[in-house]
Amino acid sequence: MLLAAALPSAAQPAAVEPAWILERLARPAPVSTPFVELRGSAMLKAPLRIQGEYARPDDDTLVRRVLAPYAETTTIRQGEATIAREGRRPRTFPLSRAPELAGLQASFGALLAGDADALARDYRVAASGSREDWTLVMQPRDAALAASVRDITLRGRGAELRCIETRPVEGELQRTLLAGAARSAVEAGAAADDEALCREPGAAAR
Repeated sequence: MLLAAALPSAAQPAAVEPAWILERLARPAPVSTPFVELRGSAMLKAPLRIQGEYARPDDDTLVRRVLAPYAETTTIRQGEATIAREGRRPRTFPLSRAPELAGLQASFGALLAGDADALARDYRVAASGSREDWTLVMQPRDAALAASVRDITLRGRGAELRCIETRPVEGELQRTLLAGAARSAVEAGAAADDEALCREPGAAAR
């Protein structure tokens, strides 16, 4: 018993730090990843399920392309957002009018760029878990974003970011599945357990 207690904890999962996560998530442009977003509302019997793709065609541009249940493309570049929906004229406006989109660019753009300094400027960042099943919680520093978003929780496994959970100041939690988790959700359709795909270690990889 004493011998067993004295053995090194080599089998224990390695602790995780924010810098380690950001280094693994960095992807040079151009890069894209599928997503499935669940939007809850008291007015809906079931969460609205949105499927699409995030893309970073270059270092200064972030694109959110919705493919279903409608077609819409949001392009964020140089402090502005342009929203184009089929059958309508594109709308362009400054990000200062849309703190959620500004937060999306600051967080997702910094993650894909692996820019820890940029992320730290915009958010208070804390990591927990292990390298095999980690969580990164980001609390916005910007007052405009903090007025609408309490925090953003990223969940992943190794180099895979499989889920983003955004907790608003008002309203229900918004969950976005990415990469392998999004592909699994699309394959399963209405039978997909989105919370399990988001939170269960390795669910996105199976």
